[in-house]
Amino acid sequence: MELGNGALGISVVITTYNDGLYLKDLLDSLVIQEQPMEVIIVDSMSRDNTYAILRSYSVKYPFVRYIRKKCSRGEGRNIGVAEAKYDYVLFTDGDAIANAFWVQKVRRYFERGYRVVAGKTIQMGYEAFEKLARVELYFENYDVTSPSVNLGYQRNLFLDLGGFDRQFITAEDIDLNIRAVMHGAKIGYCEECVIYHRTRSTIIGFIEQAFWNGFGRKQLTRKHKHVWSHFKASSIFQPEVINFWYIIRAVSALVGYIACRLFGNDFIRHYKGSTDSSNAPTVASDSRQ
Repeated sequence: MELGNGALGISVVITTYNDGLYLKDLLDSLVIQEQPMEVIIVDSMSRDNTYAILRSYSVKYPFVRYIRKKCSRGEGRNIGVAEAKYDYVLFTDGDAIANAFWVQKVRRYFERGYRVVAGKTIQMGYEAFEKLARVELYFENYDVTSPSVNLGYQRNLFLDLGGFDRQFITAEDIDLNIRAVMHGAKIGYCEECVIYHRTRSTIIGFIEQAFWNGFGRKQLTRKHKHVWSHFKASSIFQPEVINFWYIIRAVSALVGYIACRLFGNDFIRHYKGSTDSSNAPTVASDSRQ
């Protein structure tokens, strides 16, 4: 939807689960963004104070809406886009903080004709974790590993691509970016479109994240058999940054990669079953539409 004053409307879509400790920081950083924009939060039935925070902000700010539904991260984002009223959507996470000019800077890239915009993500937290760079994957000269914590899409393109693939536990953003490039979209990289994102706060969380990242990479090679040849060896093996945590991350990711290779969908079904005893999504009756 392009408004009468020529400004492009932006729908910010967020998925969250038990992010109550950080959610106020994110929402405070979003309600001051350049209008026209809206914020849609899809809460996977959090058990902390997330619901109270969302209800409070939705009352105070009419452009903040929330939906409560048990779902995966990819499913939640698809739900948010389906409810979006504007033609351009921005994704971020419940434990992030947006730069005050984030929406404004991304909007400028959309106005220049880009259908996909990837911003700059600055990690916050334990210094050793902050310094670990992403393992980049290039496809048709585009870095398709640009994460969905800071990623924008033209809504029609997103819908044409079928949205995020719900079969992915992680790497669903990489998969979407690959499909967008295959569709002919150009990815615009915006250094000034800044999101601050918290690193994992515990060693267990760090290892678990690396495991699922490795698992997701194997899912990618199954779905996109041509992908592996596009890895840059120089971005995988970086002697200048190899340290203890680099090795721990690499080993954990390798275990995840092997787990996906050996057990695949059976492993995913077991994981989903163990994290959702109901095994069926539910919708809260008090969702604000």
